[in-house]
Amino acid sequence: MERALSEARAAAERGEVPIGAVIVGPDGTFLASAGNRTQADRDPTAHAELLAIRAAAVAVGAPRLVECDLYVTLEPCPMCAQAISFARLRRLYYGASDPKGGGVEHGPRIFGQPTCHHRPEIYGGIGESEAAALLQGFFRERR
Repeated sequence: MERALSEARAAAERGEVPIGAVIVGPDGTFLASAGNRTQADRDPTAHAELLAIRAAAVAVGAPRLVECDLYVTLEPCPMCAQAISFARLRRLYYGASDPKGGGVEHGPRIFGQPTCHHRPEIYGGIGESEAAALLQGFFRERR
């Protein structure tokens, strides 16, 4: 999670919402990491999770990331949760909960839907206080 938090800090320095993501392979090797780039890429889908999933898929040479784990600093939104399911990630570790925009344990709870094809193991609250502090500080500065 420390590497995901580092990606989140770097995103904040670029003026992006401070969210970072890391994907680790089945043997614990680092496959990909990313921070949000929605502003820089002018792309509403350039969330840290999606960028990391894309890079990891290229690294393994396959569209499925079976037996891989995702670490992300904020509970994924519904779009990212669906991508996690499509990528067949084994485990999701996230930092802060997102009652307003989350799609895992809040909102539509994507993995609990009968139409969800794959449900990763979910572990929330990992590095929660630091992830929440990054987000709170970022938005406090902008208000």
